[in-house]
This record gives sequence, structure tokens and C-alpha cells, in this order.
Amino acid sequence: MKILIVRFSSIGDIVLTTPVVRCLKEQLNCELHYLTKKSFQSVLEESPHIDKLITIKKGIDEVMRDLIQEDYDYVVDLHKNLRTFRLKMGLGTKAYSFHKLNLEKWLMVNWKVDRLPQEHIVDRNLAAIANLGVRNDGKGLEYFIAESDRVDLTQFFAKINPPTYVAFVIGAAHATKRLPTEKIIDICRKANKTIVLLGGPAEKEEGEYIAKEAGEHVVNGCGKLRLNQSASVVAQADVVVTHDTGLMHIAAAYQKRIISIWGNTIPEFGMYPYYPEGQMDHTLFEVKGLSCRPCSKIGYKKCPKKHFNCMQQINTAAIVEQIG
Repeated sequence: MKILIVRFSSIGDIVLTTPVVRCLKEQLNCELHYLTKKSFQSVLEESPHIDKLITIKKGIDEVMRDLIQEDYDYVVDLHKNLRTFRLKMGLGTKAYSFHKLNLEKWLMVNWKVDRLPQEHIVDRNLAAIANLGVRNDGKGLEYFIAESDRVDLTQFFAKINPPTYVAFVIGAAHATKRLPTEKIIDICRKANKTIVLLGGPAEKEEGEYIAKEAGEHVVNGCGKLRLNQSASVVAQADVVVTHDTGLMHIAAAYQKRIISIWGNTIPEFGMYPYYPEGQMDHTLFEVKGLSCRPCSKIGYKKCPKKHFNCMQQINTAAIVEQIG
């Protein structure tokens, strides 16, 4: 049996498909291929369950001819958009898709009518392959990195001595999903532990500013690490403080203690940290009762209401206390 899984983006969404990858491979002993965007190749390239990783830069036409020649038995569509519709039509193969909840999310965002199922997206992903006889093995998420991406903290960050620390993921794909800089500084300044700031090149300058303002116990790793190096830093942390980001899900894959902070999005969309069955080490911070929240299922560059109460009213003292 040969199966193609499709999820183009993004980091967190791809990590949330890893239980499907593992369960298909282990329970069906199939040949498993995975199609994603080239920019997210590093998220999956070390997975021992994937026999062939196929990537595109822009469109499926880049690989369509090769995919047809693979003669797949099934396609598992975990992205479900116009692009994957074209892909499935072109392959003419029996396909399974997950329930994307577009209507339910639209009702919640626009009318605050809650028709959302109390179900994590991982369980919705797994439900898509239930007809193949595949069941949730309860092992949670997975994330694999090459030995070359493992960070030796004592050499990479000279200030970490002893090497026990908090990983603070300050970035997020959208500004309305992240704390204002002054609140991050407040948390870092008051926390009585070494803190490593994580983020991409876009957060490098901000990370330097936060580290300078918060104190010598704060180390800036933003823009200095590749994704899988950041994953290595997360894997070695005592606790991970994070917004609703891909690194939050990587932290869950490593079964870390997570403190998650939510702004314009809500965990009821089904994207909160997903642990192995019977395990949970997650504390969630959000401002409940705001009539404008959620204002989007994804996020914005700035608060549409201009007050940004979903983040401005976050209790930073309670976060510091939770860090311990």
C-alpha cells in the first residue's frame, strides 16, 4: 500500500500531523510519502516514518507528473484547499480529508456563535483516516532533528551556567497573537531564572532590546538559530513560555511544561498543546469575556479595535509566578 499525505504549511500545522504519519506507518506498514512546501522541509526531513518527502516551491504543477506516476492507493489531505482539490482531481485516487471547521470558525469570529466541537485538530486529522482502520495510538506528537542541529548550550550561550533555563518564544506569525514588547520585558525582568528568547530573524532586533532591558539573565537567541536549532533549545528547557506558534507544538512534542499565552485566537479552535494520552503539563493564559475575541481565526498586523485588550490585560505577574 502506498499513501500520500498532504500538508503544505505551516510549522505548527505540520507538526500536528505527525500522529497521522506515525499511526499510518506503524499500523498499516505502508509506503508513506508526504507533500509539503520546500520552506517547511526541515520540519519533516528527519522523520523515520516518511519514506519519501516531496516538496514544492509554489504550485503542484511542479510535481504533478511525478505524483501521477507514483500510483498512490490513497491520498490523505490534511490541508484541504483549492490546491489540494486540484491535486486530488489530477491523481484520481481515493482521498480522505479532515473537517476544517471553516463555517464553525466563521460563526465564532463574526457572530460569537459557538458551534466548535470540543476536539483537538489532531483528533480531527486522525478521524480522516479512521476508515482505513487506523486508530490514535495515544503517543502524542513527534519532532525529529539531526544531530548537527543539536545545540550545545554551554558553548552557544556563554551566559547559561548552569544550563537550566526558560525558553521564551517571543515571536508569532501575526502581531495580534503576541504580547507587547513591554510586557515581555516585564515577565523577563521579574522571573528569577535564566531565559533564552527564541524567534526568527524578524525578532532579532526586538530580542536584543528585550535582553538589554530585562537584565543579564536574559539571552537573545532570536535570528541566531535555524528552526531545528531552536527546537533543540526548546527540548532542553525546563519550561517553555510561548504564544500560539509552531514552537509551542514542538515543545508539546518534547513533552515540555508549557505556559501558553493567547491573544486574538482561542484554544477552542483546537490548536492548544497536544500531549500523549494521560499526560498534561500545560498552563494557559488568556483574557476571557472580551466581546471582540476571537477577532480572527489567524491574526492581524494590529488590533482592529485599537485597544488590544486581549494581550494588554494579560496578567504578567501570574505568568511569572507560574514560571516558578
